[in-house]
Amino acid sequence: MDGILPLYKPKGMTSHDCDAKLRKLFRTRKIGHGGTLDPNVDGVLPICVGRATKVVDYLVASGKTYHGEVLLGQATTTEDLDGEIVAEKPVLTPIDPAAIDQAMTQFVGEITQIPPLFSAVKVKGRRLYDYARAGDSVERPKRQVTIFKFQRTTTPVYDAATHTQRFEFDVTCSKGTYVRTLAVNLGEALGYPAVMSALTRVRSGGFTLADTVTLEQVAAAVEAEQAPALLKPLDFALRHLPAIDLLPEQWERVQNGGFLDAHEVAVATDEPLITLRYQQQVKAIYRPGKTAAYWQPQKMISTES
Repeated sequence: MDGILPLYKPKGMTSHDCDAKLRKLFRTRKIGHGGTLDPNVDGVLPICVGRATKVVDYLVASGKTYHGEVLLGQATTTEDLDGEIVAEKPVLTPIDPAAIDQAMTQFVGEITQIPPLFSAVKVKGRRLYDYARAGDSVERPKRQVTIFKFQRTTTPVYDAATHTQRFEFDVTCSKGTYVRTLAVNLGEALGYPAVMSALTRVRSGGFTLADTVTLEQVAAAVEAEQAPALLKPLDFALRHLPAIDLLPEQWERVQNGGFLDAHEVAVATDEPLITLRYQQQVKAIYRPGKTAAYWQPQKMISTES
């Protein structure tokens, strides 16, 4: 069984928990998720099954959209509500929504982020959360990400008892963005400690929440022997790339990792990648060669005729 499952990941499970559950249901080890979600985050988690695991990187390269909530007035070790409070500053008077909106515009475009200490980013072979749990100091690497949209979606709610303020937001961002950190940075821009108090991924890999199925629905489909109907074909992850249909002689060359001459590939020369199809199935991903005269293999999907 090959294809892409648009799974709804519930809160309380890790992305790897979902992988493990699906390996048992589908009785295959070839399972890989596209874009990790923290345990306290729910939403769209594309899962690649079988040969579709070869296109995970192309699936997660597309942007993601989240709906979340920011709480102003306190900060935690994990940048969300799972951590211990490490800083507090009372919000004595409600913050003007216009000031919030203005601060949010500062983060639209390419920005630099420092990943949370409690995250899976590796430094010198160890994940940052391992350093954090051991109490070891480590310099966290900076990364460039792109924020395409960052907008407030609700009227801010001020709590006079706790001297905090919260509001919901939508963010569309590139691969590798930490929304927790974005919430913290927004708070800093407003002059307050902040945490991400809720988050749902509403779009990823071309799938929306409306497209997703639950683990319970998957289990029922497996029981009814209808699981393949839940999967999108693996070329769904490559639909944004130009596709070339191969002739039998061309497929014989591609099957053995051969090059294609530029005149055989009728696409613009500035295309970074193309997909090659034979008998209506994606067989390979090719990229331009060292010169514009030929195209060469980037990734083989299948060598079977």
